[in-house]
Amino acid sequence: MKPYVEHANLTVRHLENTIQFLQTAIPEFTARHLGQHQMYRWCHIGTDETYLALQEVIERDAIDRTPYRDLGINHIGLVVDDVAQVRDRLLRAGYRENDLETRHPWRTRIYFFDRDGIEWEFTQYLSDEPSQRNDYSR
Repeated sequence: MKPYVEHANLTVRHLENTIQFLQTAIPEFTARHLGQHQMYRWCHIGTDETYLALQEVIERDAIDRTPYRDLGINHIGLVVDDVAQVRDRLLRAGYRENDLETRHPWRTRIYFFDRDGIEWEFTQYLSDEPSQRNDYSR
């Protein structure tokens, strides 16, 4: 068996907002399970093989993390078949795109923020060749 990432676990402000964002970007994602812990609600959303484990934050007054500076997740990367369709769906739904420059001959990437300010990367690979897909020289 080839190893792969089965899931990532994220704490989000509003479970429904993140579910809506992900299903807007990737309509094939389904909520595999919605649950209730004693202190928070949670959801597993994705495919039969991989998923994102979401749990709702226990409310606090302040969030004390600066992305790309402090410990924690900076963005989540998801592979999609058509970045242009994802961009169109997210823009029509009112989500904000990060204007990060991402030109590359073998992949197209876009970055969007969900309603909690979590950044998501969507990548469309333009080659099946691993040496091209994994090219970091540009």
